[in-house]
Amino acid sequence: MNYLLVLKLIGFVLKTESALMLLPLIVSIILRSGDSMYFIYTIVPLYIIGHCLNKIKPQKTAFRSREGFVTVSLSWIVLSICGAIPFYISGYFVSYIDCFFETVSGFTTTGSTILTNVETVSKGLLFWRSLTHWIGGMGVLVFILAIMPNLDGSTVQLLRAESPGPTPGKFVPRIKETAKILYMIYFCMTLIETILLLISGLPLYDSLITAMGTAGTGGFSNMNLSIGAYNNVSAEVITTVFMLLFGVNFSIYYLILKKQVGLVKENEELKLYIFIVAASMLLIAVNIMPLCGGSFINSLRQSSFQVASIVTTTGYSTADFDLWPTFSKAILMCLMLVGACAGSTGGGIKMSRLLILLKAAKREISAIIHPRRIQTVKMENSTLEDRTLVNVLVFISLYMFIIFAAVLLVSLDGFDFETTISSVIATISNIGPGFSLVGPMGNFAMFSPFSKLVLSFCMLAGRLELFPMLVLFSPTIWKKKSF
Repeated sequence: MNYLLVLKLIGFVLKTESALMLLPLIVSIILRSGDSMYFIYTIVPLYIIGHCLNKIKPQKTAFRSREGFVTVSLSWIVLSICGAIPFYISGYFVSYIDCFFETVSGFTTTGSTILTNVETVSKGLLFWRSLTHWIGGMGVLVFILAIMPNLDGSTVQLLRAESPGPTPGKFVPRIKETAKILYMIYFCMTLIETILLLISGLPLYDSLITAMGTAGTGGFSNMNLSIGAYNNVSAEVITTVFMLLFGVNFSIYYLILKKQVGLVKENEELKLYIFIVAASMLLIAVNIMPLCGGSFINSLRQSSFQVASIVTTTGYSTADFDLWPTFSKAILMCLMLVGACAGSTGGGIKMSRLLILLKAAKREISAIIHPRRIQTVKMENSTLEDRTLVNVLVFISLYMFIIFAAVLLVSLDGFDFETTISSVIATISNIGPGFSLVGPMGNFAMFSPFSKLVLSFCMLAGRLELFPMLVLFSPTIWKKKSF
């Protein structure tokens, strides 16, 4: 393990975080929200510590996979610990664990909250809270790769460790250019949504908060009733469309920019994503019609927004879906687990893994019927290696194991089963709200400090695709030499 290299990059992470805190500081000063000192007290020490760590000069600057995974995991933990400081100083939160939970929820784009009355929190802090969504959506390290000096060209290990999905790759030969392309697309889409929300009638501050939550598929809002507080159909439609767009693999947008539309049409994951979203919207719309006065238009409006919010793991709400029929809630629970596309800002298991699992199951069933036939699993006309199939099966197995273990631990708090299991799924899939006490009208404040730490681990593990967090528990990863 190259400890000096890891510390050097964490120093760069801290400097970057201190620089990003200047944005909510500026917002605080402009809006005179009275919370500017919370950021000043945090920015100065963070920058000093980060600058000192960044001055470290390791003998080797090449990243191996172990350094990549450890750096990513520690960076997200350190970011959350330090990002919670303004919240703690403010006094809006009961304990530092609450502040840590809220910050982890922000950076991992989960959107679960312990705040019972968001509208009483100062605007500078709420802006920082939503900015963590935007930063974490594309990936903290992806952002840093776009601006930091090259490290022997091996920084692809960082992208591989942080990118959501089973097969992250490069658009262009240089990884730094890939990071820039990703963030340029991300920034432009966020800007377009902000402008459209302004046109729809939302104030500038609210438009920015909503756009950052949508882009990162996070779901933090500055309103207690989330998007439903505005009762603005245009804003709901715009948010619905952009939630779905941010749930698409960003390589699709790169292919569109390169005018390779043929490859986009052949993308099987995109087809599955569209099919599942459309079918879920229609099924739920029909199921909740009696609750909408028999109006299919109103029921489709509610189902479309909520399906888009859940499948992309955004977590915004316009209705209390906890009151919906069991059939609709079951569909939403399935969407929570599946999540959006690989390479998007969404969470969950990912559509690509579901597709690979279905194809592998089809091959095994066919092998039983035709045992002598040689069969392969293909995606986009490319044969998948058995190693890829094993990785997908291991990932899904670990995903379910962590859910079972976390449910067992959180159940010590004694809440009802629906609250307990949905809180775990909502956090590991980076959804935000669950059902019952943690539904769209509830929050996570009632959990014990221990459960909040367990759920925080779930959020980090889910956002980082499990393995970077699990690697930290391996004793061999910390040895200086590989054996």
